[in-house]
Amino acid sequence: MGATKGTYTYKYPRPSVTTDCVIFANDPQEGLSVLLVQRGGDPFKGYWALPGGFLDMEETAEEGALRELREETGFGVEIDLLEQLGCFSDVDRDPRGRTISIAFYALVQKGTVTAGDDAAAARWFPIDGIPPLAFDHAKILQAALKRLGEKIQSTK
Repeated sequence: MGATKGTYTYKYPRPSVTTDCVIFANDPQEGLSVLLVQRGGDPFKGYWALPGGFLDMEETAEEGALRELREETGFGVEIDLLEQLGCFSDVDRDPRGRTISIAFYALVQKGTVTAGDDAAAARWFPIDGIPPLAFDHAKILQAALKRLGEKIQSTK
């Protein structure tokens, strides 16, 4: 007899997997901004963070990233291309335990956002006015800015 669906037994410990979204918008008058959520719970309650969260067992990383983005921000603008930025796996990146994040980024039209799910607030921040970020999200944001800059340079 096999294991019951949803129950797992492994010889080795397993890390949790999360997704994080770096969503940029470029406005000719306001410049480049990024979408952030204020955490409503611990850890880092009250800190600003990239929209994201734990991956469900039945979804791909991209599906999880889009789900979390919609749940936490109500972001309604269609994202044509959510590009994978990379994997962030520093051992101590999340105080709740071993967590690996697959980060994505996109450049979109700025839209209205509303906090939802476990986010206390959601808003656009100008790149030159980013508050202190939770987890390793400053590192993820810097990697996304670098990638976006490279992409813009390659299209010139």
